[in-house]
Amino acid sequence: MTETPAIRRVDLDITGMTCASCVGRVERKLGKLEGVSASVNLPLESAAVEVPPSVTDEQIVAAVDRAGYTATIRQAQSDATPTGVTSPRHSLPEHDEHADHSDHSDHSDHMNHGPSGDMIRPRLIGAAILTFPLFLISMVPALQFPHWGWAALVLATPVTLWAAWPFHTAAFKAARHGSSTMDTLVSIGVLAAWAFSTVELLLDPGMTAMAGAAHGGGMASMADHQLYFETAGVVTTFLLLGRWLEARAKRQAGSALKSLLDLGAKTATVLRGGVETTVPAAQLVPGDEFVVRPGEKVATDGYVISGHSALDTSLITGESVPAEVGPEDTVTGATINTSGRLLVRATHTGADTTLAQMGRLVSDAQTGKAPIARLADRISAVFVPIVLVIAVITFTLWLIFSGDLHAAFRAAVAVLVIACPCALGLATPVGLLAGTGRASQLGILIRGPEVLEDTRTVDTIVLDKTGTVTTGDLAVTSVTPLQEQSHGYDAGRLLLLAGAVEAHSEHPIATAIVAAARERSDSGHIPEVTGFTSAAGGGVHGTVTDGSQTGHRGWSDPVPIDGQSPRDLTTHEGGLLSVAVGRSDYMATQLDSGALTAAEKQQLTAAEEAGATAIWVAVDGQIAGIISLQDTVKESSAPAIARFKEMGLRPILLTGDNAAVATQVAAAVGISEEDVFAGVRPEDKVAKVTELQRGGRVVAMVGDGVNDAPALAQADLGIAMGSGTDVAREAADITVMGSSLGQVAQSVQLSRKTLGIIKSNLFWAFAYNTLGIPVAALGLLNPMLAGAAMAASSVLVVANSLRLTRFGR
Repeated sequence: MTETPAIRRVDLDITGMTCASCVGRVERKLGKLEGVSASVNLPLESAAVEVPPSVTDEQIVAAVDRAGYTATIRQAQSDATPTGVTSPRHSLPEHDEHADHSDHSDHSDHMNHGPSGDMIRPRLIGAAILTFPLFLISMVPALQFPHWGWAALVLATPVTLWAAWPFHTAAFKAARHGSSTMDTLVSIGVLAAWAFSTVELLLDPGMTAMAGAAHGGGMASMADHQLYFETAGVVTTFLLLGRWLEARAKRQAGSALKSLLDLGAKTATVLRGGVETTVPAAQLVPGDEFVVRPGEKVATDGYVISGHSALDTSLITGESVPAEVGPEDTVTGATINTSGRLLVRATHTGADTTLAQMGRLVSDAQTGKAPIARLADRISAVFVPIVLVIAVITFTLWLIFSGDLHAAFRAAVAVLVIACPCALGLATPVGLLAGTGRASQLGILIRGPEVLEDTRTVDTIVLDKTGTVTTGDLAVTSVTPLQEQSHGYDAGRLLLLAGAVEAHSEHPIATAIVAAARERSDSGHIPEVTGFTSAAGGGVHGTVTDGSQTGHRGWSDPVPIDGQSPRDLTTHEGGLLSVAVGRSDYMATQLDSGALTAAEKQQLTAAEEAGATAIWVAVDGQIAGIISLQDTVKESSAPAIARFKEMGLRPILLTGDNAAVATQVAAAVGISEEDVFAGVRPEDKVAKVTELQRGGRVVAMVGDGVNDAPALAQADLGIAMGSGTDVAREAADITVMGSSLGQVAQSVQLSRKTLGIIKSNLFWAFAYNTLGIPVAALGLLNPMLAGAAMAASSVLVVANSLRLTRFGR
């Protein structure tokens, strides 16, 4: 069987795009290359391109060039890239108006499309200064003087040919490639008003020889003269003003990602040969040991070697309570050390850090397209040519039925100006910029824009218990040896044997058992294990070396840990012991008898009815005892579940724990007893999600462990707790970097609000163009007012999106 060729991703920076039709043309050109698919983002001036091995980077760049734009391949991160910044795309430096646009490494401000705000500002100022007197002398007869038309020509010419130059150049580039954009409409409208007026003035130089005051003063109508210089000036000024305001607002919408990536530490104090040396954080490599003093940022991801402190993780997780850390605890780059001195060993640097991965997820979400955006793209692809045809038809019909050349001209120009689809092109991407940027500030990562659509339809939310609804910080509360089967092992010895096997597992239950075993061991060490095996959601098995080196402090039988008085016990002289730890169904496969007895089951039931999670321990194929553990419910869980219900979501508790514990937890947080499913194995979690989906439910799954990953992938919407495993986060659509279930509710609310903003943007953009064109064609809209309205529409779309930046404040 032949292998499918690997598809690679190429990120492009593209200059020269100005509207949604530009986006559509670039995507079509790239899509003509065999096996290539592309998603182009207007505000970020970027494209994510899926490319087969048969297509080269040069072909990709050439395709964009044929579309009339300039593309550069975004370079992958080098070793010199600062920690937490994955590429020039992510660093988003301030725009340099003197930068060479051919060298995109120095021109990485993707918050603007077309000319940047810095380039627009001088043209806007010049246009405003010249247009103000131009408007007055053209529209107020009392201010007109003999031959004022020539003064209007002098004022309008630099506005038309210099201030509006960005529109003309963009229109020319599009025309050179046989296409049109919104700039085509603006350029034609402005040039037509200026050229028509200039020709009229040249043909009749004395048409404005009489001062306007002779007409009786007052505000003149557009019909009082045959010159439209003020139309060219006012339209240009309004559109430049709209572009400038739009550029500023979009920069604000995208600033959240830049702020996120600026959080990384710039320097690190590395310990080498016992000497502290300050180096750039970008130079850290895995294995380096660095010092973090109080008030300093952790330079990169790692784990604590020595020291105790509390870390302010709010910048990453969105949670305000500092997290206590000590030896062996993991730490995340960009978090702030609030108290003690820490010595940390780096485990991930550069593009592999949590901060860098967050940046990639946020940027990918902003670059992609929600399904709802595809409709806008399809319409925009044919919109401009249709408008040009409508303008020609408008001019012709007015000329035929009214015989008024000037009225026909005004109507045609108004159609061109009012129809510019800039707002349509900005509706989705700017909403994504603002929404995903705000989400990153709250410690919420949305994998892609299509996720927003999924949150709208979800009606059921399935919650894993341990680590999601509860803290996941299980603690061993008692160990109960079953004397007749325990081979004489007391509670302390059973705990050591169980801890030895569980040390190779990452499950929260295993972590608790190992911690208790180390605490009870005289040396802090536990026996060695070979032949370790694990059954997801069932249990673990291994061969334990139970030698004389291992001493422990024992327990009476049974006794709660908190009430234990330690005493030294004689060390068991043994060889290799077969030890299994797990749930009832798993233990049945490990026992010589192949099944648990009724008496054994009764003892387990008694432990579970006390509200504990009970785990069997078997030695050499025989049940030896029961380990009981308990967990605590997170303070945020009950309020979060109440919010789920307010959003119309049905919360379901799905857990591998026993029914008694699951029911107690559900009652504490407000989940109905009929919505509790206990004793569920990982594969059964997938089956339960599938069952709900087959029943017509649209399911979101929340989890944090490896055993949740299949269900997260199966669900219509997978939400991973950031405190969980990498596997869970990889399988999820949304990751909340904290451990609060409240952030999950917040993520759904923000996703829905972002989608709502995008929809309202698209509605008003469609409605604006749909209603504006016939109004202009009927001659009811002055070209100057059309220019102001078109500029305002783009600004309003961006301003509407910026409401998302205040979410949760």
